Amino acid sequence: MEEGKLGQKDQHQKQDIEIKESLLRIKHKILVMSGKGGVGKSSVAAYLSVALAKRGYKVGLMDVDLHGPSIPRMLGLKGNIGQGTGNKKARPVSYLPNMEVISIESLLGENKDAATIWRGPLKIGVIRQFISDMEWNDLDYMIIDSPPGTGDEPLTVAQTIPDALALIVTTPQEVSLADVRKSINFCRQVNMEILGLVENMSGLTCPHCGKTIDLFKTRGGMMTAKKEGLRFLGTLPLEPQVVMNGDVGNMGLLDDDKLPIAQEFNKMVDEIVQLTQNRAKTVPKTRSEFPIIDKGPKNLKMLVVPVSEGKLSSHFGHCEQFAFIEIQNGKIVKTEMRDPPAHEPGVLPQWLHEQGANVVIVGGMGENAQQLLRGNGIEVIMGAPMDSPESLANQYLSNALVSGENRCDH
Repeated sequence: MEEGKLGQKDQHQKQDIEIKESLLRIKHKILVMSGKGGVGKSSVAAYLSVALAKRGYKVGLMDVDLHGPSIPRMLGLKGNIGQGTGNKKARPVSYLPNMEVISIESLLGENKDAATIWRGPLKIGVIRQFISDMEWNDLDYMIIDSPPGTGDEPLTVAQTIPDALALIVTTPQEVSLADVRKSINFCRQVNMEILGLVENMSGLTCPHCGKTIDLFKTRGGMMTAKKEGLRFLGTLPLEPQVVMNGDVGNMGLLDDDKLPIAQEFNKMVDEIVQLTQNRAKTVPKTRSEFPIIDKGPKNLKMLVVPVSEGKLSSHFGHCEQFAFIEIQNGKIVKTEMRDPPAHEPGVLPQWLHEQGANVVIVGGMGENAQQLLRGNGIEVIMGAPMDSPESLANQYLSNALVSGENRCDH
């Protein structure tokens, strides 16, 4: 009996080593999760993987939704896993020359509709084997599609892949957001860094009149991200073509630049690439991406607004002055106008950092300036209305101000 236990312990330790070796060959790991089913999480994971692969990155897609795997069918993936080098490991299923996929459905043989009736230990073991027993190529990105909730699967990922980033998907209505807040708290409890939150199914464009119908309300994800101090990655509209393409295994939707969802999704992918590629420079050493935001507005020291003619300037680099608004205990205690230095690339973000800015509210701003500010732990609120600095500060403190469209044209 004792020898059996020692043998199991040795096997577990050997597997731990194999997992670490495999993960060292993967640059970025992103866990796509949600607190509630039916929000389009698997669609986001699949399209994100394909979009990254089409940008030339080497991508692995791991479907750890063991009870309801949908990734192979969405991709139209027909093959099963292959034999690895030297017959020691298995090969994930190839989807594109630079993208490979593993899902429990690829192991079920001909009966793809068989139910997976497993308890926790079995599920944990399979997820670990998806990493240790698979011969993954060197990857730029590993996208992990998790089932909804905060159970065994996302917990196993958090424990097995400690540097994974969480991408949380929600729909705008409160019944979904309530579960999303549980996902946010889960990530914080297991020390998983949250890459950001995306609001899916946000508005349907009527094919007859062209107006937007908010079937599941709107802006709920944006407001949650604001209140929780998280990055809001984008708003994805409802698109019936997503459903039709998913049923037939067609992933070409993002190639149609005329579709609003393709435009929004590709913008989100570009931001994810920029965030992950610059992560070593832009993310503090704490587990939170923007620790100053997580402290909440009561602890903010300085909020900054670019001003022209007494109101928010449309572009922060061409304003007349900056309003520095000091906040203590959730209240404005002092407002001071300061003249900016000469407008040169990179100068204003550094100057604002030296001035002690914690939050910058702007109408528009270039991408480089955004990254420099966020790299110094400064929150950026984009697309704010043309109000007075004090009005914008009060909106921010009351959680009524969220990032909107960037009005910068460069």
